[in-house]
Amino acid sequence: MNALRSAIFYVGYFLAILVFGLLCLPVAPLLPLAGRYRLLNLYNHFIVGWFARVCGVRYEIRGRDNVPAGPVVILANHQCEWETLFLQVLKPPVCTVLKQELLRLPLFGWALRLLHPIALDRSRPARAMKQVLSQGTRRLGEGLSVLIFPEGTRVEPGVRRRYNKSGAVIACRAGVPVLPVAHNAGERWPGRHWVKNPGRLSVVVGEPIATEGRTPEEVLVEVEGWIEARLAEISEVPRPAPATRKDAASA
Repeated sequence: MNALRSAIFYVGYFLAILVFGLLCLPVAPLLPLAGRYRLLNLYNHFIVGWFARVCGVRYEIRGRDNVPAGPVVILANHQCEWETLFLQVLKPPVCTVLKQELLRLPLFGWALRLLHPIALDRSRPARAMKQVLSQGTRRLGEGLSVLIFPEGTRVEPGVRRRYNKSGAVIACRAGVPVLPVAHNAGERWPGRHWVKNPGRLSVVVGEPIATEGRTPEEVLVEVEGWIEARLAEISEVPRPAPATRKDAASA
């Protein structure tokens, strides 16, 4: 049954890319940036809703009231594609830090280009870090929020990866708060398998974390501690213990 549901989901998924691409892409470049977000976000709204309806997933979203009006740096754990769609809906307009290969995808990648993301070449990490810091601060100054996955890549449920501090650095430089988000989307939408799993998908949005007068290291410790604590509460797959300094040094 799960395989059949997943097959139906992907039929709608790819049809949505085609339909939204053909209908929205010719119009989007004519709109101001805020208008592009509103138009192209219709696709994200559809996929999030289609996934729940077809695959038997029920959403439990806590903390929506914690989303502030002004720009923030959103830091969330990264398990699958679902959160990249949902977080666009949660706090628009938002500039996403992503790998530049995504911009080469037909239709989907072309739409991403129109939203002024921060596209990184992961084969050149030093340059990518400078790009995130400079462009991220600039986007915040323009009134956009910035979405960064501090783990740097998708991490399967039950696996823990070291958090990168670039998002905290940007937030501290710009003097904007960090909005932490935790979810268990990878348990419903596996990152390495096409079959989706029915059940509860939980999202917890935390209270904004102030950055003024604080170091990025202090902010990151608070963000990571908060996300990991929420994951321990909502995850069906047990969370691993944090690595010790000795383990991190030998990794």
